[in-house]
Amino acid sequence: MASMAKPILSSNFILPTTSLHFKTAQKAPSLPLRRKSNFSVLRASYEVGGGYTQEELDAREKGRSKPQTPADDSSTWSPAQYEALLKGGEQVTSVLEEMANLLEDDQMDEESEELAVLIAAQGVIGKRVDQMESGFMMALDYMINLAEKDDDEKRKSLLEVIKETVLSHLTKKCPPHVQVVGLLCRTPRKESRHELLRRVAAGGGAFESENGAKVHLPGANLNDIANQADDLLETMESRPIVPDRKLLARLVLIREESRCMMGGGLLDERNNRGLTTLPRSEVNFLTKLVAQKPGKTVREMIKNVMLGKDEGADNNDEEETRRGKKGAFSGSKPNPVRPGMFLETVSKVLGGIYEGNISGITAQHLEWVHQNTLQVLQEIAF
Repeated sequence: MASMAKPILSSNFILPTTSLHFKTAQKAPSLPLRRKSNFSVLRASYEVGGGYTQEELDAREKGRSKPQTPADDSSTWSPAQYEALLKGGEQVTSVLEEMANLLEDDQMDEESEELAVLIAAQGVIGKRVDQMESGFMMALDYMINLAEKDDDEKRKSLLEVIKETVLSHLTKKCPPHVQVVGLLCRTPRKESRHELLRRVAAGGGAFESENGAKVHLPGANLNDIANQADDLLETMESRPIVPDRKLLARLVLIREESRCMMGGGLLDERNNRGLTTLPRSEVNFLTKLVAQKPGKTVREMIKNVMLGKDEGADNNDEEETRRGKKGAFSGSKPNPVRPGMFLETVSKVLGGIYEGNISGITAQHLEWVHQNTLQVLQEIAF
């Protein structure tokens, strides 16, 4: 099958009318949209299948002189991705239509606009979330990316409200420990994450946050939280290219902090993933670190690798990656050092030292490496 051209979507996600049958002449009522920090009333009407206000046309005309950059890093799109994007985009447009119908009242003051949009999003998404296409979030991210490139803060803000609402509904349908992982990923401060873990482990409940808002926390098992974070980061690290370094760093921190709070320490059997053979790349890098005196230079080496540089650089050659997995001593190029697996290796080596009652500079050095790796990941994650 010939490769399909990459879809080019307009500000309102214009899709081929032959396949989706959009009514380009029908105008949807205006939506109150948000400024950088709050909402402002947008009086100009939007056409669902296309169409722009005069201000938008002028802005787009000026933008044509600027070099165009692709909205996606992919150079080609498979037919399946293209179809998923079209179906998802059709649903996003339908959600916007229904929200517009709910917000026909143009008499709202500015203080009511933000609340009105949030309520409309909750109502529309709530009854559709179970029927959403797999490409809905893909299309939503694509449209947010386009809005960002067009410097259209109003359109971007509305789409982000929809995205946050969808994620909120999906999170509530997840098991408690999955919900907690999501909450921890949005908690920058280490102390706040620890407090959240303590309250979750105690059974959850309703608590008041620092800004006075009520937060409802589910009760969850710390071991389940650690295992969930570990499963997610293991999936990310098994890929040739890590898609999101910040998210990976957050998941590693969640796993390590959850394990630490269980109280068993390095020798807790719940922390044992059953590694019988330590990964070559991580062992080589750890050996390189231990051979040097702890300090700024070693910390910089750790930071570079955690950021995906030097020994941690992504392997773009999938065939080389597969060969690296087959045999650690075959002479093939080793897999890149990954944050989660690296800390697993450090913990495994430290556990072996403590079990053998071996103390000295090696254990102290490894503990320094472990602690500084966590600090570097905190800097990367947030």
